[in-house]
Amino acid sequence: MSPPTHQASIVYKATGNLRVMQIVLGHAKIEITVRYLGVDLEVTLTLAEGADV
Repeated sequence: MSPPTHQASIVYKATGNLRVMQIVLGHAKIEITVRYLGVDLEVTLTLAEGADV
């Protein structure tokens, strides 16, 4: 079962890791996770650029 949107948003804000949230929520596409969390895509891309993978 996926966590409620509010809890997922709290975890995303704490971690800043959209990929982890995608996995936790069970979304096949990252775009679904972005829409689900109501995340600003530009902010997300900026955070992703600074991440070591």
